[in-house]
Amino acid sequence: MFSSVAHLARANPFNAPHLQLVHDGLTGHRSSPAAPPGPPRRSRNLAAAAVEEQYSCDYGSGRFFILCGLGGIISCGTTHTALVPLDLVKCRMQVDPQKYKGIFNGFSVTLKEDGVRGLAKGWAPTFIGYSMQGLCKFGFYEVFKVLYSNMLGEENAYLWRTSLYLASSASAEFFADIALAPMEAAKVRIQTQPGYANTLRDAAPKMYKEEGLKAFYKGVAPLWMRQIPYTMMKFACFERTVEALYKFVVPKPRSECTKAEQLVVTFVAGYIAGVFCAIVSHPADSVVSVLNKEKGSSASQVLQRLGFKGVWKGLFARIIMIGTLTALQWFIYDSVKVYFRLPRPPPPEMPESLKKKLGLTQ
Repeated sequence: MFSSVAHLARANPFNAPHLQLVHDGLTGHRSSPAAPPGPPRRSRNLAAAAVEEQYSCDYGSGRFFILCGLGGIISCGTTHTALVPLDLVKCRMQVDPQKYKGIFNGFSVTLKEDGVRGLAKGWAPTFIGYSMQGLCKFGFYEVFKVLYSNMLGEENAYLWRTSLYLASSASAEFFADIALAPMEAAKVRIQTQPGYANTLRDAAPKMYKEEGLKAFYKGVAPLWMRQIPYTMMKFACFERTVEALYKFVVPKPRSECTKAEQLVVTFVAGYIAGVFCAIVSHPADSVVSVLNKEKGSSASQVLQRLGFKGVWKGLFARIIMIGTLTALQWFIYDSVKVYFRLPRPPPPEMPESLKKKLGLTQ
């Protein structure tokens, strides 16, 4: 499967280094006669620089997708685990707003009741669950982006690129949430039910004994409600923000930026995307937190009981958490690509054929 995807990826409009070489006429450069000396063309020099950079694999190859999945594991597993204390307080605010009245009050009450160690409750299911989610989220996103873009064709993939990002991320998150659901259910039980269990080793057998496999997957539908809109916003907003930053803010082309400068742009775009992600997904997140705590409740029952005001409890904490989380995830994911020398295509450019149709070239 990966070999066929790799073949399609070479014509992908997001494989911009390849397109840039074709557009500049470098593919036939060796056989053409020597041109008279003159001032060097800037675009030709930039394309030559792309040739000089040696990648460890081809864009869209099996190795590319596997290493992207590894980047997802590292970025999601580490960041979610690092933010377990904030996530714990946020969940308790959603489940028991009378007791945990705000983010600072929530930390204070938790420290008094459970001590410093109590803030780390649920770290194991968080690390395992979100590592698996990251593998599917980022790995499958790259796969679906290549597949869908080639289904659309070069010109339509460029024109409909926002829809392409949305469809690719939604498809990836569908599978990512199936991988996440069991660990998310265990994490919420540990964090929000005092005395239920302190570790994953204690929680998982107890949950299975009480409700069977349903205990681990009854929250998958609300997870889709929360995570699919979140991920669609996360990827589409990030991709378009990066494009806008290089076009309107960064004072030089991406190809002239150092790797460190490119990673700064990645972090800024990730934080902007994270703020929107938090707002879009928060109501469903509130439902998931309450649903995984209670036995026998349905998502519609929880939603009706919480009401409009109740589903927005803990939003400020979630904005801080998700904004930081998303920025760090994109930064780590892009850093992994740099470390393994994976192709990192710049924002897509309008294909030459489309420019001709629109009368933008002579």
